[in-house]
Amino acid sequence: MFNDRISLTPQDIYEQDFKIDTRGYRLQEVDKFLDRIIKDYVEFINIIKELKGENKELADENLSLKHELRNLRANIDIVKKNEKEITNVDILRRLSQLEKYIYEKEE
Repeated sequence: MFNDRISLTPQDIYEQDFKIDTRGYRLQEVDKFLDRIIKDYVEFINIIKELKGENKELADENLSLKHELRNLRANIDIVKKNEKEITNVDILRRLSQLEKYIYEKEE
């Protein structure tokens, strides 16, 4: 994912060899290598900041969606409780009332 931004692997650092001069390692090689390591560390810090920001955004969105889901479930429960179940008896009563109303008007 971020491999294009990081130039060194832990194995690269472990296997790095420096040429030895009369006084020890060549300072230019060591400095150059340390500069690469510093660049990678800076990039690691930037990647971590980006991922933390993205993680926070996703956590906030997740929390928001959980609240929305909870509210929708509560609304569904309210609608189900308020919804009256219509039975055959209710339909027959209504028909009976309509018949009475219609036949009384005709007379």
